[in-house]
Amino acid sequence: MNPKAEVALSLHNVTVRFGTFTAVDGISTTLRAGEIRAVLGENGAGKSTLMRVLAGQVTPASGQITAFGTSYAKLDADLALSLGIGMVYQHFMQVPQFTVAENFCLGLPRTGGVIPNLRRTAAEIAALAARYGFDIDPNARVETLSVPAQQRVEILKALYRGARILILDEPTAVLSPDEAQGLFAMVRALAAEGTAVLFISHKLHEIMDLCDSVTVIRRGKLVGERQVADTSEAELSRLMVGSDIPDLTRPPTLSVAPTPLLTLRGLNLGRGPLDLTLHKGEIFGIAGVDGSGQIELVETIMGLRRQAGLAFDFLGQDLTGASIKTRLAAGIAQIPEDRHKSAMVAEMSVADNLVLDRIEQPPFSKSGWINTPAITAEADRAIAAFDVRMQARSQPMGSLSGGNQQKVVLARALAQAPQLLLAVYPARGLDLGATRFVHQQLLARRAAGASVLLVSAELEELLSLSDRIGVMFDRRFAGILTEDDMTMANLGRLMAGAA
Repeated sequence: MNPKAEVALSLHNVTVRFGTFTAVDGISTTLRAGEIRAVLGENGAGKSTLMRVLAGQVTPASGQITAFGTSYAKLDADLALSLGIGMVYQHFMQVPQFTVAENFCLGLPRTGGVIPNLRRTAAEIAALAARYGFDIDPNARVETLSVPAQQRVEILKALYRGARILILDEPTAVLSPDEAQGLFAMVRALAAEGTAVLFISHKLHEIMDLCDSVTVIRRGKLVGERQVADTSEAELSRLMVGSDIPDLTRPPTLSVAPTPLLTLRGLNLGRGPLDLTLHKGEIFGIAGVDGSGQIELVETIMGLRRQAGLAFDFLGQDLTGASIKTRLAAGIAQIPEDRHKSAMVAEMSVADNLVLDRIEQPPFSKSGWINTPAITAEADRAIAAFDVRMQARSQPMGSLSGGNQQKVVLARALAQAPQLLLAVYPARGLDLGATRFVHQQLLARRAAGASVLLVSAELEELLSLSDRIGVMFDRRFAGILTEDDMTMANLGRLMAGAA
């Protein structure tokens, strides 16, 4: 980054309030052309709210925004777009059934009342993709694309609309480590061309690898700014949470003979037989590149996927043909891969979301009537126990930050002390403090004699928490590593399909 480069964006004393709640409190910062600036903070710190101010989606109560030399009290979406501010959201803003070209045309102004020409748009997309070395078919339906490809479509869409300031909101939350490196290469190329980038992330190693500078926000206030070359992960962590985060130590694996909790026999995900036994008091990690069969395995255990010839024993019960409701009652709980699709109703209140899986059961229902005081009491307990940061239990679930949404999902999954917890990417998108809290909850279930099936793309997470790790490749186990064999090298070898 050139320290004398043009100032692309500056904020002066920007404040955002929702009623009596101050989400952003007098923040000032500067972003130069060609600079990659991280925006770091805990879940609910105000990062996304501040970015939505820049995208013209939230109106500040006070302050000034200056873009390329012109100052504004507020921006709307059209003005932000005309200024060259583009935002790529963690949850992509696409119509899955539309083609890439059709998605690009959405929202574009009509020239003389004429709808944008799809053929011309497709040709322009192909040229733009080729410029950055992407293989994107403009005529492909978005729903057929991989997650990394969909993300590249979002970035290209922002560039197609003239983005000179690119905001990336938790862009690696849905990517594997290798896919993240591909994204970083593109971001560096954009910065080299003069694009200014705001990079929201909780992952300190990514910030140290990619960014030039970092702005740290805590509870809506600016608490520090650093040049990445002059700071460390430890300092950034202290700035973000206000204190040091203690190291988490997993108790050693018990030396006594393991007691089976779940046994699967005859499972076939399309590439041959797969058997699995989980023991009481263990965390069994699942590693593998995306699409290796991890999600299908979890769906089979949960009862979302059925297969002839499968034998399923859980605590001595034959659950082979059991319904999802029966499995829940038996003590199986799940933190799904995608909370938005499978674990929450965005329009419902936080309180109602906390009891979604039990709302028809006592004490939350009586004689067919909802017992609101009981729901309120349970919500207050869970909110306090899991440090869910919000304005009120009655607010819509969709209005919470991603990390606080995940805390609600975790609180609900653990509410009945399950004997088996299927934890699929449980810390995805969480800050350091929230991640540590989730890990403590998983270890607590292990200490209580339960079993945790932990699916994660973070190899460090698997190595630090797991008693055993099953590595999946091509929808089968390439190997199961025990404590003595669990190394990064062995994980990488098995994930690549090597014997």
